[in-house]
Amino acid sequence: MIWMDGMDKLVNCFHRRPDAITRLICFPWAGGGSLFNAQWGRLFDDSVEVYSLRLPGRESRSREPFPHSLDQLVDEITDVLLPLLREKRFAFFGHSFGSLSSFATAIRLKENYGLEPIHLFVSGASAPHSPLRYSPQKRSELSDEEFLKWMASTQGTPPELLQNKEAMQLFLPQLKADLKLAENFVYDKPPAPVLSCGLTCFDGTEDVPHDLAAWKDLTSGDFSIHMLPGGHFYLKDSTNEKSLVQYISRYIDAAEIDYF
Repeated sequence: MIWMDGMDKLVNCFHRRPDAITRLICFPWAGGGSLFNAQWGRLFDDSVEVYSLRLPGRESRSREPFPHSLDQLVDEITDVLLPLLREKRFAFFGHSFGSLSSFATAIRLKENYGLEPIHLFVSGASAPHSPLRYSPQKRSELSDEEFLKWMASTQGTPPELLQNKEAMQLFLPQLKADLKLAENFVYDKPPAPVLSCGLTCFDGTEDVPHDLAAWKDLTSGDFSIHMLPGGHFYLKDSTNEKSLVQYISRYIDAAEIDYF
């Protein structure tokens, strides 16, 4: 694969595997960067190449403006990745906000280009059409002080990070920007499944409740749910991380058999 203009900006790949059968495209959580998922490349075998997305407004793209809508973000992702996605099979993984952005990208690819991931892995998020997604108070519109109190109440952010004012000054703008995209993304329950790929949900047993079952409405493919111990960032635990990779590898392998 020859990396085209924009690929280096959008994609972080620590472990290049040009002969891989499948590419796993990872979408970050709200306010997140590309580093966590980029290092997953070392955990998969040679049949999987991991591409982690680096969104505008963070890391090497910190001077770029945040997207004003999820559609705008999906525009960039599909425009840049389209040659890559046409080249070989791919799967998507997204955590929290990444679940919504990966789903929105999958829908765009299916509707506009007839492309579909072999499997969609979502984590820590209710289905896009679930009423549980919507709150009377938009979190992205809270003052920084109120926002930090809300973050502390969800127990999804380490207390030492919340108490680090310098770190939070850097982190809050991108977190609020991503939350705004999620809050403004409205998706109605479709009359019929919009995808045909397998769809797997992951979540932490101690996280706030998410409507995982509603994801089944969106695909005619196989559907499963796996709960792992921990809160919203359960996937940062090394044991859970290994379990995630094992589950994902197993489903990708099964999809390869069906594909061939």
